[in-house]
Amino acid sequence: MKHYFVGGGIGALAGAAFLIRDAGVPGADITIYEKNPKVFGGSLDGSRLPDGSYSLRGGRMLTTDHYECTWDLLSTIPSVDAPGQTVREQTIAFNKQVVAHSQARLVDRNLHKVDVTHLGFSMQDRLELVRLMQTPEETLGDTPITDWLSPPFFETNFWFMWQTTFAFQPWHSAVELKRYFHRFMNEFPRIETLGGVKRTVYNQYDAIVAPLERWLRERGVNFVGDTAVTDMEVVTEAGRHRVARLTLDREGKVETVEVAPDDLVFYQNGSMTDATSLGTMDAPPPAMTKADSQGWALWEKIAAGRPEFGNPAAFNTQITRSLWESFTVTCRNPKFFDAMTAFSGNAAGTGGLVTFKDSRWLMSVVLYHQPHFLDQPKGWSVFWGYALHPDRVGDFVAKPMSQCGGREILEELCGHLGLELDVFEDATCVPCRLPYITSMFMPRRKEDRPLPVPETSVNLAFVSQFVEIPDDVVFTVEYSVRAAQTAVYRLKGVHRAIPPITRHDHAPEVLLRTVVKAMR
Repeated sequence: MKHYFVGGGIGALAGAAFLIRDAGVPGADITIYEKNPKVFGGSLDGSRLPDGSYSLRGGRMLTTDHYECTWDLLSTIPSVDAPGQTVREQTIAFNKQVVAHSQARLVDRNLHKVDVTHLGFSMQDRLELVRLMQTPEETLGDTPITDWLSPPFFETNFWFMWQTTFAFQPWHSAVELKRYFHRFMNEFPRIETLGGVKRTVYNQYDAIVAPLERWLRERGVNFVGDTAVTDMEVVTEAGRHRVARLTLDREGKVETVEVAPDDLVFYQNGSMTDATSLGTMDAPPPAMTKADSQGWALWEKIAAGRPEFGNPAAFNTQITRSLWESFTVTCRNPKFFDAMTAFSGNAAGTGGLVTFKDSRWLMSVVLYHQPHFLDQPKGWSVFWGYALHPDRVGDFVAKPMSQCGGREILEELCGHLGLELDVFEDATCVPCRLPYITSMFMPRRKEDRPLPVPETSVNLAFVSQFVEIPDDVVFTVEYSVRAAQTAVYRLKGVHRAIPPITRHDHAPEVLLRTVVKAMR
């Protein structure tokens, strides 16, 4: 019996680990196909470029109070550089040493740190929030957030903090925002300090993907890079769908893989980092779409005429509403980090996001604990930032961020901090355009996302950010891991219980703290 994973992201790696650990599958019977020639892990990437600088498309925040399936998985995987510790144990120990408590969460145009102990709600804001949180998802349907919250809400301190912590836009799904409010209700009272945020010791590739991949390789899992699955032959008999054949583009050559009746296929449908592109210090990232990457083509193909396989068009047809741009800065001297520490009051790794709330780009930066990469040279520092409105003209650079190279992005950042550009002497800024990065937040109907294992499926599962898992939230590592665990347990008949979602929104003490905070 063979097990095939189409796509090599965290959902696939997690699914392979659950097959081995909980279903007793030999690693040699698992194959992971990935379009990237060498790197697995999907969106959890982090790499060193040929010029020696670093690039991150993003950084995932964790929390020990949530992410139940992720911690379950990482409690199995040994750390890469902490002998005797699992990834989970290493991460928890690290966050006890490096505690997050932001002292400069929002900064205004006058370089003042905003007093964010007051969330800025009016009574109307509070009533509308309660109405949104109590409205059933069936009623919310595919409506945007703006149908439920009035314009003044989007000028509150709370919205600036919540929006930039989780990357929401006012036109995104009301259902997804409601789910976030419920899932992270215990973060509501401490949103201004980001006290609940936990981070891995290094970037997520070095800290999570690398040890997980090593564990899987040691057990014989077949990693096949430079291979795109371009077609999936689905046979339908008596209303039941079964994958019978995979067509591969392997290193430029077409191959087919016959899928036996008892074999299983796990497919990562859609990608929030599809069609991403990098710029340089002097050139912006190229504007790419799914036509360039073909990253959505297979899902569109197999979903045609099969509504139970979802509706990719709900997510991939409005780039202007799912796009933002990030940037990674490699500093080869301490000037900028010293300046930010003096300004914010936070040592690197303890402050979380610093958002320039009056920025036309709505820019935020985060200074990680150093080193952020395992191979990072001594004396170097790496930080990351992003902007939710890259198509707007800057405050200090007279062009949209989407048309800027890294040098101009650093100039804009210095303007918001009142710093001279020489703090970035010998620094390299790598911009990254992400056209589908918040596509999973787009307004959608429940049926637009397939179940991890559709009721009509015989041997096909979906493991991605674009599946339907009641009560959980997309744009998290947890969502992909929970989807993978659900799919594996369902198709393999594993009787071990999947860790339940922690319902902080049902805890009286959390509800009380949230109400008290909202009334300030």
